[in-house]
Amino acid sequence: MSQTENIRVAGVSIEVWRAGEGRPLLYLHSGEGVEPALSFLQSLSSRYQVIAPSHPGFGGSDLPDHFSSVDDLAYFYLDLVKQLGLEGALLMGSSFGGWIAASMAIKNSGLFSGLVLASPLGAKFGDESTREIADLFSVPQYNLSQVIYADQRKIDYSEWEEKDLVRLARNHRSFALFGWSPTLHDPKLSRRLYRIDLPTLVVWGDRDNVVKPAYGRHYADAISGARFVLIEGAGHYPHVEAQARFEEELASFSDKLPMFAGACPKREGAA
Repeated sequence: MSQTENIRVAGVSIEVWRAGEGRPLLYLHSGEGVEPALSFLQSLSSRYQVIAPSHPGFGGSDLPDHFSSVDDLAYFYLDLVKQLGLEGALLMGSSFGGWIAASMAIKNSGLFSGLVLASPLGAKFGDESTREIADLFSVPQYNLSQVIYADQRKIDYSEWEEKDLVRLARNHRSFALFGWSPTLHDPKLSRRLYRIDLPTLVVWGDRDNVVKPAYGRHYADAISGARFVLIEGAGHYPHVEAQARFEEELASFSDKLPMFAGACPKREGAA
């Protein structure tokens, strides 16, 4: 059974989705918010205790005036990990959330038992003239799903309730705030990935039109000992489009990780 609550971390009220028991897994969502992954997260909750916050500025989370970079988000989530007693959790990030997760692991690998990156953004491996990440900010909203998903699905936003459209618009506005310039990357990140010192699984869809698999291999190669998995038929969200295969890879990876003594997430009261 899942629940959504608001908690306060470092003076900021954020929305957190929780479900399940077992090894704690902290999931950091893409630029679209947590909603596209809810079915996946609900399935994971049969095996893990899933904690999925909405980033500051996304969903029902507040956006502090002084937040403007992925570094701000990474340090914020490191505070959340300590506040909720998530030391030893499995850290997973998708797309934009993968960028945040990688930044967290660079800063403090010792807080986590493992790192799972699903098509992460944030790094620059080619020269300045090479575009490695699609400019998602130039894609009209009604075409965005066709870029993200391998099956070229179209989402009929006319069927959405107004509150959900407002939430989506807020997510995209905050995504632009954190990822606009330089576009969806930190020029220094690729040279810092070597600092990640924990078991890492990097998963990509072979039909990812946002960041091609070659970029994913560079990402994995930059992290010592990282394992790269390419999933056929999946786009930018392999955990959503190839959920069963992704869960198999995740289970195989996490079963080999040690459990930290005393890793038991704390419950926080409402903000």
